[in-house]
Order: sequence, then structure tokens, then C-alpha cells
Amino acid sequence: MIMETAIFAGGCFWCMVAPFDELPGISTVRSGYTGGHIENPTYEQVKSQESGHTEAIKITFDPAIISYAELVQIYWQQTDPTDAMGQFQDRGDSYRPIIFVKDTEQRIIAEASKKTLQSSGLYKKPIVTQIEHVVPFYDAEEEHQDFHKKDRLRYKQEKKERDRWVLEKGEKTT
Repeated sequence: MIMETAIFAGGCFWCMVAPFDELPGISTVRSGYTGGHIENPTYEQVKSQESGHTEAIKITFDPAIISYAELVQIYWQQTDPTDAMGQFQDRGDSYRPIIFVKDTEQRIIAEASKKTLQSSGLYKKPIVTQIEHVVPFYDAEEEHQDFHKKDRLRYKQEKKERDRWVLEKGEKTT
């Protein structure tokens, strides 16, 4: 069995893990930081938005069971791809939407998916999610791993805020 990885940034990593976590073919989903200029950043450094990192998740998956293209489709459903300055109630560079690709194959899949989403007419604004080459990924502190399981009440509150934001903003055309 050959495992692959996918790295996605799309707002607070607390809310990004759950949609992928229990899918068939997913081995692990780790919360972490990527895209910055400090090695092994802490949550506080990333949150301060001075490290250049964005909160992200790293998915280890079996491509024989779930494809990278399927993961990208799920990713689009977790983000507002029209908002380059954060996601939902989470604002700033550390929450920007980015698909990090590890090779040409992932880039082709991500670019085609982005183009399809843009031409779908689903959103009023342009799709601004960046597609960038993978850079070092640093696992977040243990308290941030599996947050949706460890602190179910706070996770539900975060998700409720996120859902409320989506309804109020109304960026989708449907």
C-alpha cells in the first residue's frame, strides 16, 4: 500500500479536520502550520500573524481508496474560495485558503478543479484560493490535534459560528 499526502489551508484547522477524518482511505489528518519563515512555529507565533505561516491540515491517504481529486472536492466545500484574507470569522494571513501541491499531478488536478469551480457559477466573486508548491509542514501542538473530538462543545460552537457566517455573507449564487 502506497500512501500519499495532501495539504490544505482553509481557515482554522480545528474546523478543517472533521470532514476528512473518518473517510475511508484516510489514515491520518494532522493540524499544523506551513508557508512561513520560522522553523517549528508555535500556535501563538502563527496566531500573531508574524511568522508568515497559515494553519493547515496534512492528510495521509490511500489513493487506491480515495483519490486526490476527491479530497480537493471535499476541500472546496470546507472553505470560502472567494476570500483571500481569511475564512469565515477567522481573519488574516494565517487563515488564507491555499492548496499546497507536492508534484505536477496534484497541481494539474487542483488547477483543473479550481477552473471547474470558477466556471460553475456557484460563486458571485472570483475564486482566489492559491495553489502553491508544498513547503515544510510543522505539526501543531498536541492540544490542537483532533480538536473536534477533544473539545466537542467548543468545536460545535466554532462550527456554528462558521455556518452562521456563511449564511450571513451569502457569497454563493444558489
